[in-house]
Amino acid sequence: MRAALIQITSGEDPSANLDVVRASLREAKAGGAEFALTPEVTNCISGSREHQARILRFQEDDATLAAIREDAQALRLWVLIGSLGIKTHDADGRFANRSFLISPQGEIVGQYDKIHMFDVDVSEAETYRESAHYRPGNRAVLADTAFGKVGMSICYDVRFAYLYRVLAQAGATILTVPAAFSPVTGVAHWEPLLRARAIETGSFVLAPAQTGLHYVKDGKERRTYGHSMAISPWGEVLADGETDCGISFVDLDMAQVTQARQRIAALTHDRSFDGPSP
Repeated sequence: MRAALIQITSGEDPSANLDVVRASLREAKAGGAEFALTPEVTNCISGSREHQARILRFQEDDATLAAIREDAQALRLWVLIGSLGIKTHDADGRFANRSFLISPQGEIVGQYDKIHMFDVDVSEAETYRESAHYRPGNRAVLADTAFGKVGMSICYDVRFAYLYRVLAQAGATILTVPAAFSPVTGVAHWEPLLRARAIETGSFVLAPAQTGLHYVKDGKERRTYGHSMAISPWGEVLADGETDCGISFVDLDMAQVTQARQRIAALTHDRSFDGPSP
């Protein structure tokens, strides 16, 4: 199975971002891909909640989702929309950071709301409070495809190994980690975390990423790390998108999942134990 990891630099205009994604989907299909994946917050990266409130839409009205569903059907392509910022009916007005898996018939076969919110202080100059804009999900999601079961996650989730273990034990052979990773943490943690999740579960990990400078506003800027990656079930880096926008193609031999899990059957070796609790 050939996958295409689409690496882009989303800005504050969903329409402009969509034009880039649609062209990338056509390029992915022309390159022989059966499965194309976009990064986290494909439709909009913005530091302004007021701007998001103006331009984001409810799921049923979202133009990006509708257009990509149409393209998936026209191109006969599986598509993971890494995530979209989506309006919700929550009383506090927070949005959902929601990933969608689209079939070649244009159907939504899986949707997942990011569980773990990126509320961190990377440095005095770089802080994030994702929970101020987005409300967390509370459900792990496994979706069926023609090439195996896909366990869905988003970005900061990658630091919580238990989620991926549950997905793999439930049958996932591919784990998706679309991201908009910080450059500072990206250099230190991105590749090791992805390789760890693949090794622990004996799964392919596909991680399409945002890259570059997204906006500069009021003296503050938002940059992301790039380096879209595909990792084998044995922990090998199969593709690295570096920092330019573009597509990384990777051919996946799904038999490698079975081989890795037979060699080290860690998913079947869980044991209960006594000790401290959180």
